[in-house]
Amino acid sequence: MSKTNNLHGNAPDKSEVALVLIDVINDLEFPEGDQLLKTALPAARNIARLKERAREAKVPIIYVNDNFGRWRSDFKKIVDRCLHGDVRGRPIAELLVPDEDDYFVLKPKHSGFFSTTLDLLLEYLGVRTLIVAGFAGNNCVLFTANDAYMRDYRLIIPADCTASNTREDNENALQQMQQVLKADINPSTEIDFDAYRLDLKPDCLSSSAAS
Repeated sequence: MSKTNNLHGNAPDKSEVALVLIDVINDLEFPEGDQLLKTALPAARNIARLKERAREAKVPIIYVNDNFGRWRSDFKKIVDRCLHGDVRGRPIAELLVPDEDDYFVLKPKHSGFFSTTLDLLLEYLGVRTLIVAGFAGNNCVLFTANDAYMRDYRLIIPADCTASNTREDNENALQQMQQVLKADINPSTEIDFDAYRLDLKPDCLSSSAAS
């Protein structure tokens, strides 16, 4: 991200809600990569549909990605490797290739907030609600959600847009985020971008309608 305050472009520069994609650009070249690919590929298809809806709703999309310990790398090089290299994660990268006006943040550890510019970017955009999707649900998504909760963000973590090495691991992580972090884990098809932009929770909308 530029060191200047000028982030103006085609992507929204102000929004109460943002879609944050965790480690979706990933070569999956590690021992459990085959296992994660099986669960992540169906989730990636759901994320692609959610991303398209977010773009239509003019909701900013932020890729938060590991640097894989390669401190000289940049996001474009990571994308290029995953799109054109002979790597396991290529099918997912092809589904979720970043658009030119998407935002991106590189992270050195599990959480998207640890030693990154994510805080500054979200503050600039005026975001209060985070829709978090990606991999792995019981690792980097969970760590990022923990840090977001401590910063008082409202969390939407659609269950059909996260994946872990096993379905059991992912379900346990989702239950943890729902119970402890107060995250909404309903499917992505139930997300109403306008409701979150208006800073209204779905239960508030229901209460208002009932009254």
